[in-house]
Amino acid sequence: MFCRCLLPVLCLVVAPVLMAGEFTVEKQADGLTVKQDGKLVTRYLTKSGAKPILWPVIGPDGKEVTRGWPLREKLDFEKNDHIHQRSLWFTHGNVNGIDFWSESGKNGTIEQTKLVKAEGGDVATIVTQNDWVAPDGKKVCEDERTIRIGGTEDRRWIDFDVVVKATEGPVTFGETKEGAFGVRVYGTMKVDAKQGGQIVNDRGQTDAAAWGKPAAWVDYHGPIDGETIGIAILNHPSSFRFPTTWHVRTYGLFAANPFGGKDFGKDQAEKYGEFTLAKGETMQLRYRLILHRGDAEQAKIAEAFAEYAK
Repeated sequence: MFCRCLLPVLCLVVAPVLMAGEFTVEKQADGLTVKQDGKLVTRYLTKSGAKPILWPVIGPDGKEVTRGWPLREKLDFEKNDHIHQRSLWFTHGNVNGIDFWSESGKNGTIEQTKLVKAEGGDVATIVTQNDWVAPDGKKVCEDERTIRIGGTEDRRWIDFDVVVKATEGPVTFGETKEGAFGVRVYGTMKVDAKQGGQIVNDRGQTDAAAWGKPAAWVDYHGPIDGETIGIAILNHPSSFRFPTTWHVRTYGLFAANPFGGKDFGKDQAEKYGEFTLAKGETMQLRYRLILHRGDAEQAKIAEAFAEYAK
């Protein structure tokens, strides 16, 4: 007897995998340009107004996710308020009594003194040293900021770590809502545009109710060209005064500020008020931005924070 065994043919269907492309960091006279596979990701401007910033910040599908004004002409749906809220930045409104937040003409400035590192690869890395300078020209303190950028065009992340150093003497970060690590979201994303924008934090507080509250992360999402796009800011557990309080507004300001104190309400006055570094001491603040599609739940921001916290 002849017996034939018919072996089944297995057809493997492999889903496409989104691979992170190569990052490059190019030097220009006014700063650095970061690209991924030749496409613009962001520019690090050494000085815009009174400080270094990132602009533009490109999210999913090549969309800008931060306000462009005053870096370019105002778009019809943008507001030309708060000129100091320039895309993405780090500063504070009361440092030894000096306002580094606004552009009032009497404000302090943050001046880059050294470009420590600017390199590409699987992740783009930028490290700079900066002096905080009073209006009279005297140095107040300095910082070293490390920016790492990774991911894909579909979902990108930006780590922003800053170490403030009291190099000249005691440095007091004073109690004020005007601080500190900030983003001004794209005009159509903001809640006040009434196009579906929403603020939500890890405690389930939304929109105006999230203002001044401590949270491990906050997500700000809304429509850009008909698609829901979000920016999540995650505060690392090792960051100073984790979980930070948030100066996040329905008009589009989105800032982590652990020095708001009583400006954020009596519940925050004791833990989140002013803080003084003695000469030689340092303070580290650590944040991760995630640029994503959909809302916070669809983008799995809670899971992303758990991974970041490790």
